Amino acid sequence: MTTLLIADDHPLFREALRGVALRLLPEADIREADNAAALYALVEAEPDADLLLLDLNMPGVHGFSALVHLRAAHPQLPVAIVSAREEPEVMRRALDHGAMGFIPKSSDAATLATALRQVLDGERWIPPAALAAKPMAEDERAIAARIRELTPQQFRVLQMLGSGLLNKQIGYELGVSEATIKAHMSAILRKLGATNRTQAILLAGRLLVDPDSVVVPAEDAE
Repeated sequence: MTTLLIADDHPLFREALRGVALRLLPEADIREADNAAALYALVEAEPDADLLLLDLNMPGVHGFSALVHLRAAHPQLPVAIVSAREEPEVMRRALDHGAMGFIPKSSDAATLATALRQVLDGERWIPPAALAAKPMAEDERAIAARIRELTPQQFRVLQMLGSGLLNKQIGYELGVSEATIKAHMSAILRKLGATNRTQAILLAGRLLVDPDSVVVPAEDAE
């Protein structure tokens, strides 16, 4: 039986993907997530799924960071991006970060079915317009390599930091002490080659779809 994971915060689009998938594979087991925490729990529960369809702009998913992290933690799990962003450069960056395909949300049902079948068959699928786009910048590639070194918990701390949460808030969300979060932060800074929280956020921000949009939150009070 084919197991398909769908991670998208729009119920109507999840329903559309489910419908296309079930017409293509009537016996498929389809699991869904609508935010980052649910996504990571779903992948932990189904690490050997046949395909993950991942939205770039789901709550808690910061651009290409989730893709980079999941490809490092679960290299056996094929990931295809589904997104309303259709710039050729965005599609090319997704492929360079390890996606098996990029499916625009504007695609009709026939195109969605073709893309799903091709990716499930182990082949890449991408709109022709993306083929002429330049490869991603070397500095982005280097930052992605550093993020791949983070443990799952360290990665989640970094994502929450980028969302504007302070150490105490992150500890509460993860159910651990503030001292534990500070220890994670030390490891994150070391692995990213950053000297402080602000620099870590700016480095991780290079993996946003729009890197210039990164916002640096306030520092924790000592």
